[in-house]
Amino acid sequence: MLIKAPKGTKDILPSEVYKWQYVEKKISELCSNFGYKEIRLPVFEHTELFQRGVGDTTDIVQKEMYTFMDKGGRSITLRPEGTAGVVRSYIENGMASLAMPIKLYYNITAYRYENVQKGRYREFHQFGVECFGSNGPLVDVEIISMLSMFFERLGIKDVELNINSIGCPKCRGEYNKKLLEFFKPNLDKLCGTCKTRYERNPLRIIDCKEETCKIYTKDAPALVDNLCEDCSKHFEGLKEGLENLGIKYNIDKNIVRGLDYYTKTVFEFVSKNIGAQGTVCGGGRYDGLIEECGGNQTPGIGFAIGIERLLLVMESQGIEIPKAEAIDVYIACIGEQAQKYAQKLVYKIRQEGFSAETDLMGRSVKAQMKYADKLGAVYSLVLGDTEVESNKAVLKNMLTGETKDISLDTLIERLKM
Repeated sequence: MLIKAPKGTKDILPSEVYKWQYVEKKISELCSNFGYKEIRLPVFEHTELFQRGVGDTTDIVQKEMYTFMDKGGRSITLRPEGTAGVVRSYIENGMASLAMPIKLYYNITAYRYENVQKGRYREFHQFGVECFGSNGPLVDVEIISMLSMFFERLGIKDVELNINSIGCPKCRGEYNKKLLEFFKPNLDKLCGTCKTRYERNPLRIIDCKEETCKIYTKDAPALVDNLCEDCSKHFEGLKEGLENLGIKYNIDKNIVRGLDYYTKTVFEFVSKNIGAQGTVCGGGRYDGLIEECGGNQTPGIGFAIGIERLLLVMESQGIEIPKAEAIDVYIACIGEQAQKYAQKLVYKIRQEGFSAETDLMGRSVKAQMKYADKLGAVYSLVLGDTEVESNKAVLKNMLTGETKDISLDTLIERLKM
């Protein structure tokens, strides 16, 4: 167990980390285009934040959180998602006094104790965006358009946008009455969790993943068909805004999302390339969350992308991710004097902003050149006593095999060419 990673975790090795860096760079560039600023959050929070923010009737809180008592007797939880932490930071740091809307993004690891499957881990990576302060559907459209543009920039195809509205507390109260009436005849056939939800939050029953429950939820009345006038108008504005930007969408009446804090707009981007668990990204509006967590009533909306799943989609579609840049130059050396000179020369090259390597293992020249080839070095040169004394060496282009006699004083200038 000492040398085996815990179940549901995964090392990201140097041979593949360039893929993550590429996606992260694309994300940060996109956020800059849309005016979003990065926020960095603690990896753990007080458990109550997630109980109140995420919702104590959700699978996350009931079954999946990593919760423990710290040495001070406080209940602490590793973050299972990012929104609650951002909301806590918004309140604690007085962001309500800043110019609205507040646009934030984050790139985090998150933790859920759940079944491990393709693209789903217990420690996973999540990129998210949150926007606070805007009531209307314009920001909903902007958030969704941001994701649509992101998938375009990555070259991802066949990702469908599904939208729904789950209303507000006003229309949800009336809707819940209809749900209670609908589920009552088959209540004894639902799973234990759903029986608990029946009285506390019947909407959560629709989101149950148990196959037995799906049988009795498929014909349940849809919330989008029972919206109040304000929520209905908001949903129409969302659809009009998406159509205005030419963004295709499907209305999926079964989307309720897995968290209690959502209101009105909810949406998912789904890929068929990663099987039944095809949701790449999900999000929506949460107009009551900041108030629920102790702040003033402030509307909000956001989304989160699972990076593992995103990379699976890119791989399944054969999308090539550019590898990290190769080493600019490898300097092989023979003898102690040449080794000292090479070390000094490599240091100067790095000072100028180029990448350079030299031998650290006491290898033969032949072995050093093999190593340079494995590194993917663009250039190489060999230094011995003669080269050091004459200040001249042969520079080899490792890609073409072309060689050229150069002065060591001009090496850096040649790298700049």
